[in-house]
Amino acid sequence: MSTPYQFDPVDVDRLRMLSQLTAGGRIRLMLSARELAVGLMRGRLRRRYPHLTTREINLKLLEELEDAANRQARSEFVPGYSEHA
Repeated sequence: MSTPYQFDPVDVDRLRMLSQLTAGGRIRLMLSARELAVGLMRGRLRRRYPHLTTREINLKLLEELEDAANRQARSEFVPGYSEHA
């Protein structure tokens, strides 16, 4: 029986590079990734609601981020993972 998820292979060289980063470097990398994700979300909202002002788009973005933070992790969909283990 095949699993419903297909993951990309692990990039060992990238993991080695990331392990060499300082704490500040890891934080910078995380903030850059967050900036990209928020920008993509904002662009999607702008396309979906072209009539809204920038302020209204930002409020919708904050609503989405709050909803995501309040949503519980759906670990039951990860094969072999048990929340109670």
